[in-house]
Amino acid sequence: MVRSKRDAVFPPGRQALYDKHRYSAAIRSGDLLFVSGQVGSREDGSPEPDFEAQVARAFARLASVLEAAGCTFDDVVDVTTFHTDPESQFDAVMRVRDSVIGAAPYPNWTAVGVTWLAGFDFEIKAIARIPAAA
Repeated sequence: MVRSKRDAVFPPGRQALYDKHRYSAAIRSGDLLFVSGQVGSREDGSPEPDFEAQVARAFARLASVLEAAGCTFDDVVDVTTFHTDPESQFDAVMRVRDSVIGAAPYPNWTAVGVTWLAGFDFEIKAIARIPAAA
């Protein structure tokens, strides 16, 4: 059995944070892109204190990873989000989501309530189909 090497994708900047925590922003496998969970951190890696701004930053981080692989949110087929208080956070998440994801058809979406996100209150990960080169 031949094992292929991981094809890692990184957006510009923040490489020190990926190295420090020993993970890739995304892995390309064939025509699929598997994006690691993105949080709403400030440039120094600390959590954005305002919840809605934290969600917007997480979506922006996801967008930068997608862009590094030649993708956009239109290419996203599956999303998983993690929430520390889903009931109280739902409206803010939906406002940001609607401004980024756009109109139907929507990607698959699974939301999970969790008790710990390393100081964050929201995390988003995704799978996207990488568009064929034009």
